[in-house]
Amino acid sequence: MSATGQRPLKVVKTDAEWREQLTPVQYQITRQHGTERAFSSPNFDSKLKGIYKCVCCGRSLYSSQAKYESGTGWPSFFQPIEPDAVMAVEDVSYGMVRTEIRCADCDAHLGHVFPDGPPPTGLRYCMNGNALVFEED
Repeated sequence: MSATGQRPLKVVKTDAEWREQLTPVQYQITRQHGTERAFSSPNFDSKLKGIYKCVCCGRSLYSSQAKYESGTGWPSFFQPIEPDAVMAVEDVSYGMVRTEIRCADCDAHLGHVFPDGPPPTGLRYCMNGNALVFEED
């Protein structure tokens, strides 16, 4: 947040800058809308307390308090840390209609949201662990 209480402008980088900043796996997931294998990502089953941030821009996205074991093999959350931390985009790839979730600050592909989560929201934000950086409390 800036001194005026407003979010900074969107993070925009060239493809070369993203490639230099990110590992090949992080780049493939966040910039090319990839998906990691289930049960392979960092922190998918972590029980530590803290904040999950965007690997591309550092925006705080999810609290460990909203994390739950979905059994899918990906870090799953029932809500973002702030309503405007992420944005939803229709995804019609692979012959399906899904809701893609992107970082609101840098458009990084994070994962998808599904309507089969726990209370209080009933949502499952199924994220790629390689798109997130965990900061322990």
